[in-house]
Amino acid sequence: VFGVFFLKRSAIFLMSVLAMLGGLLMAAVSISALYVLLAYIVINISYSLHLKHIALIDVNLIAMGFVLRLFAGAGAVEISPSLWSVIMTFLLALFLALAKRRDDVLIYQLTGKKVRPSIDGYNLPLIDGLMMIMASVVIVAYILYTTSDQVAPWIQGQYLYITSFFVILGIMRYLQITIVEKNSGSPSKIVLTDRFLQIVILAWVLLFAWNIYL
Repeated sequence: VFGVFFLKRSAIFLMSVLAMLGGLLMAAVSISALYVLLAYIVINISYSLHLKHIALIDVNLIAMGFVLRLFAGAGAVEISPSLWSVIMTFLLALFLALAKRRDDVLIYQLTGKKVRPSIDGYNLPLIDGLMMIMASVVIVAYILYTTSDQVAPWIQGQYLYITSFFVILGIMRYLQITIVEKNSGSPSKIVLTDRFLQIVILAWVLLFAWNIYL
């Protein structure tokens, strides 16, 4: 018992020291980025203490964390992230977080082990329905982005909308991996190991770059 108590105290102390050092470094780079960092810390502490146990709130906070990282990076180099980059980051992160929760539900159904308490608020029909909604929203948002008047001034090519094909194909493949192959536990591992997705992402990058530098 004493050992566990000591480890907790040490972890809290180390976290506090690292947070202060990170805050000082961030303040030296950008005050606006420091504010984002503070918001990120508050959200993460709230998530760890209680909010991660609330279904739906948990996945939305995960997605919000990615958006805050985007703002922190933008603040560090003193630029404003575009509206579309914020929207797409949040939507895609939420889609991937739901896929991860689906994997948690499958583990619970197969082993009876709850990976996290919020699993009580999820089941496969709900997550499948939410993922279909988010997949549709991601695709529509991306198409709107590629045809937006706000994007046109810094895109040389006129065919950016064609990249939507690879976004749709990538979303469809990820849904196939999640629902058919039942393998959505680690998004990073999927991207690093799935050849289909790698080819789609590479094709998207090349076509996107071609439209920018055409």
